[in-house]
Amino acid sequence: MAPIFLKFLDRGAGPATSPSNSYVAYQSLGLYEAAMRVFKDRTAVITGGGTGVGAAVALALAKEGASVHLIGRRLDKLQTTAAKARNLGSHAVCYSCDLGVNSSQLELTQRLIRDLPHVDVLIQNAATYGAGLIEHTSVAEFDEQYQTNVRAPYILTQALLPMLKVRCGQVVFINSSSGIMAKPMSAQYSSTKHALKAIADSLRGEVNAHGIRVLSVYLGRTASETQERIHHMEGKPYRPELLLQPEDVASVIVNALSLPSTAEVTDIHIRPMVKT
Repeated sequence: MAPIFLKFLDRGAGPATSPSNSYVAYQSLGLYEAAMRVFKDRTAVITGGGTGVGAAVALALAKEGASVHLIGRRLDKLQTTAAKARNLGSHAVCYSCDLGVNSSQLELTQRLIRDLPHVDVLIQNAATYGAGLIEHTSVAEFDEQYQTNVRAPYILTQALLPMLKVRCGQVVFINSSSGIMAKPMSAQYSSTKHALKAIADSLRGEVNAHGIRVLSVYLGRTASETQERIHHMEGKPYRPELLLQPEDVASVIVNALSLPSTAEVTDIHIRPMVKT
């Protein structure tokens, strides 16, 4: 991580020291890695936390000292990420939940409100993808994407906002380039991502006064299980080494979250360097 971020070690804790001087001081004391645990004693909730970007963000936050609460459909994947987080010294909890089901959404929010003493960071990463012509794609398929990609993050944000307000927390919506520009065969998915952008933009205007920051991250093609499936649907070879890497995305997100309270990053657009 670049030395400049040393001046962001404790949001709101007072004036930042010189980045270069801080770096030299921490290096000379051998405390550089310890000082970088900027999320110590903070709690993060991450949807889609078992694989891909969600898992990478969870582990990056765990490395910085946060306790992580992982939400996803596949318990085995969540447990794998949780074990890695614990190896980094983090407290990790798994919540197996199908965010595409109304009753599961309600049950999850009730469990989180009951279990969590506070929430500092909410990462809305879970999503489902489908493609097809408007003429032929069923409304049921559209509804399935709406449930996971729009309704679930709306409900989860709404439920956790009181705790986020108390902590002057941060909300991150992992969006897609499809949330900016829709392409043929993607009306269903793209419309949910446009809706997610609207939720984020509206929320930001509502909660900034409470000290809450809201970030949207618009990703291009990222190495993941979903992207592998999309490549197969398109009849293209899947070469993950040419795509965005989840760990690189996580690094950008954590850096943005580490800014002092005087600054807010609202939108980040990341694309693979090599276009496929």
